[in-house]
Amino acid sequence: MKKICITLGDPNGLGPELCNRIFSERKAERPFLFLGPEQALEYHLDKFANGKKYWTRINELEDFRDAAPGYYLYCPPVIDNPVLKIGEPDIEGGRCAGESLKTAVEVLKSGLADALVTCPLNKAMLQLAGFDFPGHTEFLAQNLGVGRENVCMHLGGPKLKVSLVTTHPSIAELPSLITEERILLCLKLTAELVKSFGLSKPIAVCGLNPHAGESGRIGQEEIEIIEPALEKARSMGLDVEGPFPADTLFYFAAQGKYSAVLAMYHDQGLGPLKLFHFNEAINITLGLPYPRTSPDHGTGYDITGQGSASLESMVNALESAIIMAENKK
Repeated sequence: MKKICITLGDPNGLGPELCNRIFSERKAERPFLFLGPEQALEYHLDKFANGKKYWTRINELEDFRDAAPGYYLYCPPVIDNPVLKIGEPDIEGGRCAGESLKTAVEVLKSGLADALVTCPLNKAMLQLAGFDFPGHTEFLAQNLGVGRENVCMHLGGPKLKVSLVTTHPSIAELPSLITEERILLCLKLTAELVKSFGLSKPIAVCGLNPHAGESGRIGQEEIEIIEPALEKARSMGLDVEGPFPADTLFYFAAQGKYSAVLAMYHDQGLGPLKLFHFNEAINITLGLPYPRTSPDHGTGYDITGQGSASLESMVNALESAIIMAENKK
């Protein structure tokens, strides 16, 4: 029976509210472990769970190893009883999110859980609290021993599934980060993912420049880097096509022509994705030794506690983590 670990993320944001709204109404068919301050869940309990506490608090992580199906919560001692500022960005919220993420790494490495779902955190507050990482992806890559350069960010919904060659660099840095090796890695990881979801159509690849460089008239990256990478990918048996101009590729991808798209940079891929799947897309980190998913939205301080936030993305992240854990060999 696969066990799922869930970090509450920034306790001042949407994570704890979404967990209450989803899990208080859902029968636990397996063991689930929440990581974070219990007060964050308790704050929303009356409003979103009829005041009924549906989890069991454990004081030692090892108590989860042989847990029966149900909901459990472990709070790292260093963040027990924090001063919360619900609906506001705050350094204490960043500290809670960071410490919970550190504990999640321990849980996974110890074999206590098979997959991780991460609720949203505030990257600025995470860094102000002393965690020098751009976000979840980079933190998990480094602390799970694979290195930032060996993971790939993937976001997906029903119509579009998009992997990113780069994550959060400035536009000025992009050309130096687009390499054959990086493109090949992301294609291999994306191919493994779509196969695990039973998808069999090609993976399409965006060009970096407008019109995919227009045969070198607008840029050389397609000719010198991207096309050679695709040739190597095909020689390895990967079903890939491109590079295509991004302004037309996503139209055909949304029509179902491709299993996934590999975009060169963040906004190139996520603009189209969020147009279709703003409330339902999820984030998956490819290349980690354990499945990791998250909802593709932020902390939502301005709507925290109102019950107006969509549950779709969080539910999809949860279901995808379970599928990936069950299919992992």
